Amino acid sequence: MPHHLWRARSLGVLKPRLAFNEPSPSHKEAIKSFHAIALTFTLDGNRRNEIISKRQNHRVAPKLSQPTKLVRGLSLLDSILLLTGGIIGSGIFLTAKDIAASTRTPGMFLSIWVIGVAITMLACFAFAEIGAMFPEAGGQYVYIREAYGEFAAFLYGWMIFTVSVGGTIAALGAGFAEYAGHVFPALQASHPVLDLGFFTLTRGHLVAVGAIALQTAVNIFGVRRGAALQNVATWCKFAAIAAFVLLGLAIGKGSWTHYSQPLPAAPGSPSLLAGIGVALIAVFWAYDGWVYITWVAGEVKDPQRNLPRALIFGLLIVGVLYLLINLTYLYALPMSEIASQTAVAQAAAVSMFSAGAGRWLALMIAISCFGAMAAAVMTGARVYYAMAEDGVFFRALARVSPRWRTPVASLVLQGVWSAALALSGRYDQLFTYVMFMMVLSYLLTVLAVFVLRRKMPDAHRPYRCTGYPWLPALYVIITGAWAVNALVEKTGEALAGIAIVLVGVPLYFYWKSQKQKTAKTVTNS
Repeated sequence: MPHHLWRARSLGVLKPRLAFNEPSPSHKEAIKSFHAIALTFTLDGNRRNEIISKRQNHRVAPKLSQPTKLVRGLSLLDSILLLTGGIIGSGIFLTAKDIAASTRTPGMFLSIWVIGVAITMLACFAFAEIGAMFPEAGGQYVYIREAYGEFAAFLYGWMIFTVSVGGTIAALGAGFAEYAGHVFPALQASHPVLDLGFFTLTRGHLVAVGAIALQTAVNIFGVRRGAALQNVATWCKFAAIAAFVLLGLAIGKGSWTHYSQPLPAAPGSPSLLAGIGVALIAVFWAYDGWVYITWVAGEVKDPQRNLPRALIFGLLIVGVLYLLINLTYLYALPMSEIASQTAVAQAAAVSMFSAGAGRWLALMIAISCFGAMAAAVMTGARVYYAMAEDGVFFRALARVSPRWRTPVASLVLQGVWSAALALSGRYDQLFTYVMFMMVLSYLLTVLAVFVLRRKMPDAHRPYRCTGYPWLPALYVIITGAWAVNALVEKTGEALAGIAIVLVGVPLYFYWKSQKQKTAKTVTNS
């Protein structure tokens, strides 16, 4: 400080600024930096370098930006509509023939739908407990991982990607194209567009792939846009089903005597229990899709409350609708007609109203397929996202768009694979094979309630499984018996489903080794 200023300060004329105003934090940092610079010029070289080195070592590292995560944007209503819309696809309109042939009596034909929803509800109670414990993207994949480990979870996720969701989207896309062609002749699915000799591209292929691309694009641009599309499609589906049931039973041409006319006895018919077991394959397929809501649990608002409610209320709604639809089928057609018709819904509409009603029924099925595809596209991609976050799938699938907050790469890969299956025409057979494994995965997840109660007895459980331990144990016994029956009655399909899942084993060990290499690289660096 200059001598005259020092003199003035000593006489009390110039007071130090610190006596009146405490410097701001930024000023303190500037003073510290000034002292450090002064120190580097006044000390000898070695001492100066030592101090600089210490300051650099103690400097706080800049914070790295956190990866973008999914956003919780689905309300309870969105969740219920997603679950119901995901379940009600084409199955309810195509399974009546097989169920009638297996059950043979009107009473059992209707009761099998009540049995199916009751059995599925037992699983929902168990899923609700684990879902409230782990409200994360991936749903059932996460539950299996927590209970049985990463390997079992990967095999489940592999099945979901390769066949279950990919095949479902492809089948629903093809179904949408087929029934849209009945409504709009210009879109006739079988009309060829390009013949390459080994492959013929049809209008149905183009419509199916276009629908898959549209659904994928909408879901890329945000979970709210995807939910809005899903909600509109589901409400349209509800309206169409209500018109079919109410108008059919009120003014349709049918007969209440059909409810007392069983199929005539036929040689080689299965026993009652075996017939119920075979019929349940079709029923479980028609009810399949209720697990979708667990896959997007990471985007559900207040999931500890809304996830259990969506599972239970949504499944009850579907059970009531399915029973009403089959009541209408039976009012329109006797059991003998139902057992001989592949497109039972259209045959019932034509019988109750007129030949022109078949076109409107085709529109209803097309809307139903489109809505169910919307749910599958939105939710399936979250399973691969969760796998990628665990390091056992393509790492790019774990990235979330910072702009749209959706797993874009996961959605795109799913769309490409589903489109390829739709073009190949092999999805129906693959999906038949994997249905056995899907029910086994439900059984394992219900068993996980017992496993996690033992492994994590003190974990917070916002919802506790209704009827534990008796109801989940009952589900395990029933589905276990069903699995044995399916293995005996449908041996080829069951073994094919097991083979598809086991194909993923070497891929798991490949991704596992890649994950370990990455971990070692990070540790060494």
